[in-house]
Amino acid sequence: MSIPDYMQCAEDHQTVLVVVQPVGIVPEDEFFRIYKRITSVAQVSIRDSQRNLYIRYRHHYLPENNEWGDFQTHRKVVGLISVTTCGSAKEWPQTSDRFHCQKDVFGATLYDSRLLVFGLQGEIAEQQRTDVAFYPSYDDCPDVEKRVEDFVESIFIVLESKRLDRATDKSGDKIPLLCVPFEKKDFVGLDTDSRHYKKRCQGRMRKHVGDLCLQAGMLQDALVHYHMAVELLRSVNDFLWLGAALEGLCSASVIFHYPGGTAGKASGREPSLAHGQGQAADAGKRHRPGAQEVLIDPGALTANGISADTSSEIGRAKNCLGPEDIIEKYKEAISYYGKYKNAGVIELEACVKAVRVLAIQKRAMEASEFLQNAVYINLGQLSEEEKIQRYSILSELYHLIGFHRKSAFFKRVAAMQCVAPTIPEPGWRACYKLLLETLSGYSLCLDPKDFSKGSHRGWAAVQVRLLHELVYASRRMGNPGLSVRHLSFLLQTMLDLLSDQEKKEVTQSLENYTSKCPGGMEVLTLPDGLKLPPVPLSKLPIVSFISLCLKPEMWQKVANFKGAEYFRKACVASVSLMYPSMSSEFRWVQGDVCEVQLMVYNPMPFELRVEHMGLLTSGVEFEALPAALSLPAESGLYPVTLVGVPRTAGNINISGYHTSVFGVTSDCLLDGLPSVRTSGCVVEVIPSLPRLQLSTSLPRSAHPLRPSKEELSSSVSVQLFNGETQQLTITLENIGSEDLETLEVTSKTCNTKEKLFGEFLSWDLEEAVSQLPLKPGQSVTLTVNVKVRLDFSGGENLLQDLNDDGISVTGLPISSPLRQVLKPRAETKPLGSESSKTDYNHVKTLEAVMTFKYSGGAGKMEGYYRDLSLGVHVDVEPSVFFTRVSTLPATRTRQCHLLLDVFNSTEHELMVSANNNQDLVLHPSECQRYVTFNLPIHREPVDNSPFHVLNVYTLWARFLVST
Repeated sequence: MSIPDYMQCAEDHQTVLVVVQPVGIVPEDEFFRIYKRITSVAQVSIRDSQRNLYIRYRHHYLPENNEWGDFQTHRKVVGLISVTTCGSAKEWPQTSDRFHCQKDVFGATLYDSRLLVFGLQGEIAEQQRTDVAFYPSYDDCPDVEKRVEDFVESIFIVLESKRLDRATDKSGDKIPLLCVPFEKKDFVGLDTDSRHYKKRCQGRMRKHVGDLCLQAGMLQDALVHYHMAVELLRSVNDFLWLGAALEGLCSASVIFHYPGGTAGKASGREPSLAHGQGQAADAGKRHRPGAQEVLIDPGALTANGISADTSSEIGRAKNCLGPEDIIEKYKEAISYYGKYKNAGVIELEACVKAVRVLAIQKRAMEASEFLQNAVYINLGQLSEEEKIQRYSILSELYHLIGFHRKSAFFKRVAAMQCVAPTIPEPGWRACYKLLLETLSGYSLCLDPKDFSKGSHRGWAAVQVRLLHELVYASRRMGNPGLSVRHLSFLLQTMLDLLSDQEKKEVTQSLENYTSKCPGGMEVLTLPDGLKLPPVPLSKLPIVSFISLCLKPEMWQKVANFKGAEYFRKACVASVSLMYPSMSSEFRWVQGDVCEVQLMVYNPMPFELRVEHMGLLTSGVEFEALPAALSLPAESGLYPVTLVGVPRTAGNINISGYHTSVFGVTSDCLLDGLPSVRTSGCVVEVIPSLPRLQLSTSLPRSAHPLRPSKEELSSSVSVQLFNGETQQLTITLENIGSEDLETLEVTSKTCNTKEKLFGEFLSWDLEEAVSQLPLKPGQSVTLTVNVKVRLDFSGGENLLQDLNDDGISVTGLPISSPLRQVLKPRAETKPLGSESSKTDYNHVKTLEAVMTFKYSGGAGKMEGYYRDLSLGVHVDVEPSVFFTRVSTLPATRTRQCHLLLDVFNSTEHELMVSANNNQDLVLHPSECQRYVTFNLPIHREPVDNSPFHVLNVYTLWARFLVST
């Protein structure tokens, strides 16, 4: 016997073997449909008896194994059921001959046989025969199970007769010597009259009767015969059959203790003992480890195996081994089998049976010792298919006892055996399937989400090797899509564990595969129904931060007329998706380009090229504008901006981003990123609004405005002399898709301590409003007058009066229509001291913010508008100072002459003029006296003067700058 039955278990010793085979040409699906119905009759209660007969079915069985039927009777084919298709009466003779030829194969051991004929009708089918059953078709055969039950009862009758015949044979001299096939040549020429030979014959026959009793449902009688056989065979050192007797004793004890079976599934078997003795727990109490074997005189047994004396039943129960004794006897039996080279199959099967018992007893370490012994049992030259079967069963048994990594090891060996070089047609599909089954043993799961839940589990080097083998096997299967999926999984989950060289090799392989079959996010379904989830490459690159923002040209407020404002400045005050609750203060506008900023870095030791990177959104129609980037090797944090345009209004859910790396398209969800503590962000998209672009006639400001809460879209800067007026031309262009329907302009002076005279900024909005509505692409111009009139009286302590009745006046408004923007001046010449130079050249600053509030389109209907802010920065320099002011009497009493000492604090030549007076030319840093004539005197305060003056009229002067 060269092929072991790895599915055997201890309770199989009480079964009878029935072979079910087709005769002639039978459709495979029809045969197995009938075979399934036949095998459903696995246990039959014998009428007029308290015993059950258990049947083990096989549709393929080697005749050479049948030769070991005397050694262990459950290996003997005692029943044959043939299934055939016969379409006409002409085919019947040939079918009948084939059936008889099939019986001849197992004829020496058969107790009974049956032939099930399908498709034959007529006179032949109407014949009443016990060994043949006729059915019109495979669908019209209602009593198949009943026929099988009758067939099993006929087998029991023969079995019982053989048991009685062997059990009552007292003539020891005539007992035949039972042999296994390889022993027959060894017993030629032996002295058959010797006492040793007779004991050998008695011991072997006693063991054989024990097998028959066990099959016939007489457990206690079997125990007695096994004990007697052990004693007889031990005395003559018949080790092979002694091992078989011990194994039979173990099997009977296992059946007693574990009536549910040890095969790992419910067999539906009932205990063979009386109800009061059938509980395994009670048996364990009654039979403590190390209990002595108690033999019973076989003469006390009745013909049907049931004694009328109940005390003898108690004695028989003591013949059963305890749970620990069972394992010890298995070890002893296996050691005896190991003495015989030709008993390797028997030894291997005994190891398998012992492992199944130990698995029930939860004794994993002892079970592993039996399996380790099974690994080294030499069965000679095995075919590749037999090797695969052997390693697969070893894997299943290791899994049964909880040795999952060891189980995966043997499963992987079986997978490699499927593609051994000696196989002409390697089974790559079988190899791939077996490799998949090893994943759990190596703590691997093909769902990348399991790797984001905690620390890495298992041996990384083995896992990487296994994934490479899956890649290779899938490629040899002709399925590059599977190779791409496994390589993607390897990169995503094992990236931190790979060396730099391994990273390069894996990415190169991935690019080669994706050139033939690009990777995507679809679920791959294997032929056996296993589904492989998608693997997003969220580590290429790694995202560490993400925030919402607007494009720079969109730094405008979006507000509701009811009051609440919703705006955050891009990059500076953007909304971080690390804390999604803040997103309620952020809104996007339909049709506007919106941004999400990410901070990423490249963990690879080479340049990483990312193509088609964009946002993943839901809720509203969103046009993502993909970006491409190239990150240097092992780069630090690198900002990446993803942009898109919402095309409809509503709530948009930003759930992640998509990339294309190495030919693999990935949808990376935020909830799968360990560095981003959010599952997404919901942003309200309001209806579309017009969008203005602002341009000015003045240059942009290089000076940031003083601390202000205003968010500026733009700012301008200008330098003016005190009293000068400058025109600022502002052009507003509608660059949006909606008409501009409303426009409001306001201004606010920023925080300043300077005293300002008159209006700083002034404009006329009527002309601009008259051009509304403003179509997309059109523009409107607004002219703003910038006037600076400040008080530079801070240097008054340096001025001196000419006489007691003189009044010092400074800061008079001066106008210069010819004045243009001046460059910063150099330091002026000193007037008399260092302090005077500093005070005269002091520059003051004025800042203001102009706000353009506008709306239109669907957004206006919903009550939304935009704010566009322009910052105005003005540096004001002093112009002229009146250092001395005095009066002289005129010819008329109501008039006077005004004497002024005028100082030019600029670097330019000035001309000062007054009404009805001559012009006065002043060179830079020059001071001259200027006399006005016949000024009327009014007793009123000077307008806009910091002093209350009674004797002079307001003096209006102007100066011209000569350059």
